[in-house]
Amino acid sequence: MLQDVLSSKGVRSTSNRILVLRALENADMPVTLADLEVMLPTLDKSSIFRVLTLFLDHDIVHSFEDGRGVENYELCHNEGECDHHDAHSHFYCVKCHRSFCLDNVDLSAIRLPDGFVAQGLSFVIKGVCKDCS
Repeated sequence: MLQDVLSSKGVRSTSNRILVLRALENADMPVTLADLEVMLPTLDKSSIFRVLTLFLDHDIVHSFEDGRGVENYELCHNEGECDHHDAHSHFYCVKCHRSFCLDNVDLSAIRLPDGFVAQGLSFVIKGVCKDCS
């Protein structure tokens, strides 16, 4: 139940939050703020943005920049605080302008120099998706 997802992350349920969460859950790929505006015509851009900001602060969503300066959002599936162990790469299609999760690309080989501590990861491959090639 969507209310349980919010509650488990310490967020009170409101109608706007449920609408945004449902839209993210139903999306089959990462979505932008503009995508959510189309998906949620009853909400204005600032309301959607406020919900996304809250969701980012409470580890309900991850965001990544898709290589053209646009943030994309997707649900975080970790319980409790997100430690980004589900970090994965993304593919951005330059023809259809869609972003795709690449869960099968291993990012564990990335090693940082001593003293560096990662707090997030954004890895985007740009090209042409299978539907457009």
